[in-house]
Amino acid sequence: MIFKRVGDGKPYPEHDTGLRAWSELPPRQIRLDELVTTKRTLNLETLLADDSTFYGDLFAHVVEWRGELYLEDGLHRALRAALQQRPVIHARVLLVPDAEA
Repeated sequence: MIFKRVGDGKPYPEHDTGLRAWSELPPRQIRLDELVTTKRTLNLETLLADDSTFYGDLFAHVVEWRGELYLEDGLHRALRAALQQRPVIHARVLLVPDAEA
């Protein structure tokens, strides 16, 4: 098993976090088997591209909500790590509070 679960969509509330705010979050190691994906499909061209992070953040973006870690951006990074038999990735984690709590 690579991921905890393969999801389809974002179950958490919209957080409207911009790239600047993401960049202020310190990256940390996250185990792949703790992540729930928010995408069911991946563009193979993106996975195999040498410059896939050239225009974006070097780290995956993960949203923590209701005790779950959702992989919002960086599915190709996570799969590349899995193919290289690395159990963790470095990601920025945004805590989204549960409005119902």
